[in-house]
Amino acid sequence: MPEHAHDQASLPRLPIERIEAIPARIPTIRPHHLAFATVAAMDVVIVKVTAGGVVGFGEAATIGGPRWGEESPEGIAAIVTQYLAEPMLGQDAAQLNAAEARIGRAVRGNAFAKSALSMALHDAVARARGLSLAALLGGAQAESLPIAWTLASGDTGRDIEEGEAMLAARRHRDFKVKIGAHAPEDDIAHVAALARAFAGRATLRVDVNQAWDEATAARALPALAEAGVAMAEQPVAGWNLAAMARLQRANPRLSIMGDEGIATPQDALRHAMEGACMAMALKPAKHGGVAGTRAVAAIARAAGLGLYGGTMLEGTIGTLGALQLYATLGDFAWGTELFGPLLLRDSLATAAPEYRDFAIHLPRGPGIGTDLDADKLAHYRTDRPRTLHTV
Repeated sequence: MPEHAHDQASLPRLPIERIEAIPARIPTIRPHHLAFATVAAMDVVIVKVTAGGVVGFGEAATIGGPRWGEESPEGIAAIVTQYLAEPMLGQDAAQLNAAEARIGRAVRGNAFAKSALSMALHDAVARARGLSLAALLGGAQAESLPIAWTLASGDTGRDIEEGEAMLAARRHRDFKVKIGAHAPEDDIAHVAALARAFAGRATLRVDVNQAWDEATAARALPALAEAGVAMAEQPVAGWNLAAMARLQRANPRLSIMGDEGIATPQDALRHAMEGACMAMALKPAKHGGVAGTRAVAAIARAAGLGLYGGTMLEGTIGTLGALQLYATLGDFAWGTELFGPLLLRDSLATAAPEYRDFAIHLPRGPGIGTDLDADKLAHYRTDRPRTLHTV
């Protein structure tokens, strides 16, 4: 028997003893304007997995409830405790490949719920082994990743002021502007003013959040490129792969990024084969967890496409979990946007992410690098306890 196989077999089992899912709502520091909603509070679901006496944490976040995707915080909690937990209880959490496969078979869809449970399982195993999550996944390739900031107040003067403050604090020099809620001409004028204000000091990207049809995008994208925009995220509906490909071919100066249209590895493969984008936004929530995220990243890399470390505006637990995962995946041509904790007025975690020198830095310690603040969770939770555990 190979030596590494013997070592693996000698490690103690980590039977899954308890799974909990707790929804909570945390207010934001300012309204966050998107094409489909204005968010004044973030709905999150904290998932706790106890395995071998060790507790691991995961988090799912929904922007505006189910307005971004099909899942709601209430639904995520129900799926985790009523459908995903049952086939997992008593299983060995340390057998992570088998655990991910079992999660995938238990329910169709529901990627956000699967992702939170996947991250909690990985966190528990890493803690039990005395490893960081990145170390459990083979080791970090970077100790920090570039961090972008979204300018989403909708007011040009306020966005410029906010951007200047971020530059002065050396916190962010990549800005993404949320557009699509207003007339395209107004959005273009707004973005052009920001591009002039930050010229030579910061990069500018836009996120349309699927708000345009192809004709509108065909008119607007060249003007945005002329204004100095480097990347446009999901300008048309996620299902409209053909339009994405036509728009990318017509705008070679502008990198189009796939986001809402890329959830599964099969989605990623279709985008790569059709030349529908030059970059892909990773989000563990979209991809159903750790394994799905790694699969999508591998396809993007094989196709020569740039990676972007996306967020669903998770709090510290989800953000650090994603950071640990992203740090193992190599270069991120477009950086990350793991700024969710900076947008929230409070935290459900005991440690805060470290933001400095235009980057987010990998934390020390086991697992994801923080613990749950039980008192804060009790304050912000929005339901009665939902728990399933062995007798």
